[in-house]
Amino acid sequence: MHPIAVTEHVAKSSRHTTFYLAAGLEDGPLIIFVHGWPELSLSWRHQLPAFAALGFRAIAPDMRGYGRSSVYARHEDYALEPIVEDMRELLAHLGRERAVWVGHDWGSPVVWSLASHHPELCTAVASLCVPYWTLERGLDAVLPLIDRAIYPEAEFPAGQWEYMRFYEESFEKATKGFEANPYNTVKAIFRKGNWEGQLRPALTAYVRKNSGWFGGKGAAPDVPRDADVVTEQDLRTYAAALERNGFFGPDSWYMNHEANAAYTAKALNDGRLDIPVLFLAARYDYVCEAVASRLAEPMGEKCSDLTRVVINSGHWMAQEKPLEVNRALVHWLATWAPTGWPVG
Repeated sequence: MHPIAVTEHVAKSSRHTTFYLAAGLEDGPLIIFVHGWPELSLSWRHQLPAFAALGFRAIAPDMRGYGRSSVYARHEDYALEPIVEDMRELLAHLGRERAVWVGHDWGSPVVWSLASHHPELCTAVASLCVPYWTLERGLDAVLPLIDRAIYPEAEFPAGQWEYMRFYEESFEKATKGFEANPYNTVKAIFRKGNWEGQLRPALTAYVRKNSGWFGGKGAAPDVPRDADVVTEQDLRTYAAALERNGFFGPDSWYMNHEANAAYTAKALNDGRLDIPVLFLAARYDYVCEAVASRLAEPMGEKCSDLTRVVINSGHWMAQEKPLEVNRALVHWLATWAPTGWPVG
């Protein structure tokens, strides 16, 4: 059996360029995987060939600010509204009317926003780690959902989201800390989940208190690579892209809470989703903690056809537990979103 080929492509318009990876039959049902911070289309390396083998046309773009896609110099260029337009242009470039959209991390608010503003472009929508009707509404919207037993308000006003406040207050310092050594940064960040972190504050809760990431030391430590999440080649690819583009773009995704909230306020049907929705919660993701906390509560009220699955992983779910993620996506598509499944 020949291995599935993953090929490189570019979608270019007068307003934006999107680099993307593709696998599978040109006429297969379309599934588009949208990465988050600080990743690349590479983050879906375990999903693209698997879904191509099932008969899908599987696509993963580099999002704006990342990899070989357009990079911009203003914070406001990284708000959800123009990013959704990037994805609409990508879909048109692919010659398709709709797709199954799968997002992770900041890719989740992107696919949620597509579904709530342009449901006609979505056969179904799935998210890893970030529930619907949360971060796309801006940071203030998730503050009431914080587990105050773990994050006392006096000590952690923004709970596990304290690091987002640090971006707002000390953007240049945060960015320079990551850029001091991009290789060590991604090596420190891409790590598997750890059950021992349950019921304890996430490390992100201390970023503002420490006046910076990594204990406020100004640069990432040189820690061993987590082979359960990334290979050495993967790390080098991530680091090279971040070395080339810098962290201004990726970090600017955190600087548009007010604009994103205003955009979400214009969602159709008051944000209610009537298409098939899958949410994969990571049991050991202590930032996007959606298993024991209230973070996923709003989603239950806004989705009429919702499937929830818990994966025993950390935040980098698609890379740490690819078999479990693929299995959950396939089962959901075959059972609950059959119109997105290959026929024949």
